Amino acid sequence: MSAPATSAARRRNVIWVMADQLRAQATGYAGDPNVSTPNLDRLVAEGVDFTNAAAASPLCCPARGSMLTGRFASASGVPGHQSPLAADAPTLAREFTAAGYRTCYVGKWHLDGNRPELGPATFGDEHARIRMIPPARRAGFDDWWAYENNNRPFDCLVHTDAGRVPDGVPVLARADGMEQFRLPGYETDALTDLLIDWLTGRPADEPFFAVLSVQPPHNPYIAPAEDMARHVPAKIGLRANVPPVERIRTQARRDLAGYYAGIERLDHNVGRLRSTLARLGLADDTYLVFFSDHGDMHGSHGQFRKTNPWEESVRVPLVVGGPSRTNGRRCQTLATHVDLGPTTLGLCDLPTPAWMQGADLSAVVTGGPAQPDPVRDILIEQPVPTGHRESIDLPWSAIITHDGWKYATLDGRPWMMFDLGEDPYELADHAHDPAYRARRDQLAESLARLQRHAATG
Repeated sequence: MSAPATSAARRRNVIWVMADQLRAQATGYAGDPNVSTPNLDRLVAEGVDFTNAAAASPLCCPARGSMLTGRFASASGVPGHQSPLAADAPTLAREFTAAGYRTCYVGKWHLDGNRPELGPATFGDEHARIRMIPPARRAGFDDWWAYENNNRPFDCLVHTDAGRVPDGVPVLARADGMEQFRLPGYETDALTDLLIDWLTGRPADEPFFAVLSVQPPHNPYIAPAEDMARHVPAKIGLRANVPPVERIRTQARRDLAGYYAGIERLDHNVGRLRSTLARLGLADDTYLVFFSDHGDMHGSHGQFRKTNPWEESVRVPLVVGGPSRTNGRRCQTLATHVDLGPTTLGLCDLPTPAWMQGADLSAVVTGGPAQPDPVRDILIEQPVPTGHRESIDLPWSAIITHDGWKYATLDGRPWMMFDLGEDPYELADHAHDPAYRARRDQLAESLARLQRHAATG
């Protein structure tokens, strides 16, 4: 781990605000006319928008493994759905602890996985919903109000250490020094309340790294009634790559109504969080990093959900606001979840540990020269398929290049190839066109080089 940082008059803090299944295209600042996100728009106007951010893997567990380890999905120990993060894995939280920071995790975890020692009866969504995760399996986070996985935003069970359940909230279960309770109301609101309470009660002179991880706008695509009422399915505009198939368009509009409602509720809570930082005098010392684990197809190319290389699945928002005001800088440097750990440490002037594979992009935010060189390419992969419906059932890897090409292989064979510069909706696939064979060969070699780095870096 890194050596503790030297004392300074003003040490920087970082808060991650992480949505689940929020695609990069579905915000007001990204130009989606169906949704209003004034607080995120303001964060972009005052910070840095990484317009070319993508998921390391467009699936919850491997994406989260990459976030916390700074390693590719194939190298993090979390290659697929329900893969457990090793209890002793080096993580970002442990780096911050070694540097004298307090760490806190609030919300969805989804890294405890199908651990064989728990037995096969525990392998499933219902057990994930009620499971309590002991401190030794929390990747080094000090304070904890979280759950493994849950798809019920109005019926969300959270666990914490004994004696830390909010006042007046009934304890539903106790085990091994932990207590479980039901969040009052809607998940995004209640989880934000927990983080605000933690911020309000913490020592003023202690630097911190905190994570707020919410499941919405992930399916089942529901939100409070006042948010749902603003979105009528029949009035929702669809992306240009949603095919003219009535059942697909009908489902897309129905799902998107709740999806946009959940995004607007999250935007509201981003505003609450920023107001709290201002009230506590923390706004000038705290970076707020907003992003998502992966996207959602919503009918584009006739597909739904995630686990594929198309833009709607892999592109994620990544916005950094805080002490370094930039008057709305849009950075086109390619970035993935593998870069989040090094960049977050860099925002606090902490070094990148040798075991992290990502790049420190903090200089883009803090005003120094952009590092690394913006002509980088990125790797996206699904090492282990889920077997779920509406998912890709074979392993695949993809490269996105600095000059706007995307090339993907399915089970090691050429699959899709797009020139995103001229074809942002990915309607012209060149993967098997002999006229593009030389370009395909170049992309295949570049992809292989990134895969070798993932395997050995």
